[in-house]
Amino acid sequence: MGIRDHLKKAHRVVVKVGTSTITYPNRKPNLMRMEKLVREIVGLSNEGYEMVLVTSGAIAIGMDRMNLDKKPREIPKRQAVAAVGQAVLMHIYERLIAEYGGIAGQVLLTRENSMRHNQYTHSRNALQAMLRMGVLPVVNENDAVTVDEIKIGDNDSLSATVATLIDADALIILSDVDGLYTANPEKDKSARLIPVVEEITPDIEALAGGPESQVGTGGMYTKMQAAKIAMSSGVDMAIVRGDVDGAIRAVLAGEDIGTIFPAKEAHLRARKSWLAFGKRIEGDIVVDDGCERAMMRGASLLAAGITDVGGEFATKSTVRVLNASGREIARGIVAYDSATLNKIKGRHTSEIAKLLGSNAPEEIIHRDNMVIMA
Repeated sequence: MGIRDHLKKAHRVVVKVGTSTITYPNRKPNLMRMEKLVREIVGLSNEGYEMVLVTSGAIAIGMDRMNLDKKPREIPKRQAVAAVGQAVLMHIYERLIAEYGGIAGQVLLTRENSMRHNQYTHSRNALQAMLRMGVLPVVNENDAVTVDEIKIGDNDSLSATVATLIDADALIILSDVDGLYTANPEKDKSARLIPVVEEITPDIEALAGGPESQVGTGGMYTKMQAAKIAMSSGVDMAIVRGDVDGAIRAVLAGEDIGTIFPAKEAHLRARKSWLAFGKRIEGDIVVDDGCERAMMRGASLLAAGITDVGGEFATKSTVRVLNASGREIARGIVAYDSATLNKIKGRHTSEIAKLLGSNAPEEIIHRDNMVIMA
């Protein structure tokens, strides 16, 4: 079965729409585009798909409602603008969804909802219950209460996190570009659309410096981070142009549109999904080739294979594990802080006991606390 044909079997689908798709440059809501988006999503729901909408636009629409030319710099003022915009945005969606016979349910998330395992589980259960009850969840980050410490950061990552939460089959990101290009198409006329990306390599990430919206915070780089989450969680992801009528349906029909990021073979178990994508990444650990091979076979991470430690982090932080070429191969909860790791990296287990005492953990990251991303 071809990669695009696989999308024809999708049943549970998350759609993410960016600020630039549902607002005009003057930040007023693009009601025509929003109406077409809702009509398509509710139409798919009527056909039996389980649909979730992740939407941006609250701050932009709040700025318009409050007659602001610039986004406030102060956090409380940004939160106030987001609160106003979120109310307006949800009111528009609720009326449109109801007009086509659907039932809308608002869901506002923060990183804290995913960082704590019990909140991650509650969010997962609530969203899945909404789908079973025939409700169309309309999801956004709760910008009215978030600060940098608990902010997910962008709605591309939010949409991938939601797709992971609900075990979605597909994530469709509606963008202001057709997909991932070999270069910035606005600057390089020879740029070609890449139809399929089977792995997020450093070279692919290097291509992700594409156009960034004047109002939104998405950009192609964040879409690549979303693709990492989706693919590793067993979710097929597509980036397509958001102002093309019927783009969602075209993706689900397997048509040659946008850029597809095919899922890896199996969904992660719920705890593994939380471990990989719910917790904030605090640092990096670089390992040698032998260690990488051992981890791919299911081994825990030992100090002997560590060649470098990046960042400052505490014990029980979540870190990325990178191979010698800089590609992320795993994430996990580390048993040592960064300062201690720098002292014991490259050393054998017997040496660690002499340095730190006999009660020191042998595993830097135990395999039960690790998710393989490669």
